[in-house]
Amino acid sequence: MISSSELQASDNNFQFLQPLNETYINTRTSKLTSIASQQYTKMNSTLLLFIIFCTSINICLADSGNLQDACPTDMKAKQTTFVNGFPCKNPSSIIAPDFKTSDINHTGDTDNFLHSSVNILTAADFPGLNTLGLSIARTDLDLDGMVMPHSHPRASELFFLRKGIVLAGFLDSNNTLFQSLIKGGDVFLFPRGLLHFCLNAGYEPATAFSVLNSQNSGVVSIAGALFETNSELIDKITRKLISVPVSELKHIRNATLAKFSRIHIQ
Repeated sequence: MISSSELQASDNNFQFLQPLNETYINTRTSKLTSIASQQYTKMNSTLLLFIIFCTSINICLADSGNLQDACPTDMKAKQTTFVNGFPCKNPSSIIAPDFKTSDINHTGDTDNFLHSSVNILTAADFPGLNTLGLSIARTDLDLDGMVMPHSHPRASELFFLRKGIVLAGFLDSNNTLFQSLIKGGDVFLFPRGLLHFCLNAGYEPATAFSVLNSQNSGVVSIAGALFETNSELIDKITRKLISVPVSELKHIRNATLAKFSRIHIQ
């Protein structure tokens, strides 16, 4: 038999343990909530960093997008802060001539060693190009004229041949040569950052126009970086890079490589 005094003592012990159990449960619950909150915060931080990373990739892969309809370069503004682009004109002072240029209307001066002329217009020369991610260029090739191998680190180039016959090509990162004889009306593509060249292979001067997908494409020329411009060098480069399939020459009657007679024809 359990006496009444023993029952009373048992009730007192239960009452003493009950607050301890409640305190333990509350503390445990608080810790678990804190841990869950920290993990949730870490997940949110990771997601935010991932979004920022993806956005940064998009920014690096292209020129900055325009935030208004047009933003012609303000040629008169004194640039004291250097930004990725050029200062814009006051919208109230924008006029139609900002979007027109006649700078590539005329034949370039080909009276030089390479018998060629390249005139590139960027946003610094053609105000209307500012923030639009475009540049334009004109290439003139006299008889046997050539544009030395070069690359554009920030742009691909669409090369539209207006007249003449031109051998155009580029080298990829595996040193594989891609080239083709093109004639008036044809378009050839030079991928971004790859060395490319063109050579007049006809009996008349050639003219081409290009569009590049950057308002400042940049030019890296191996002629200026590695070589001296002399006749022997040009001959070596041409013979090493250029190999014209006979099947292509047969389709174009007036194709000639008179200046480069030692070019290997396969």
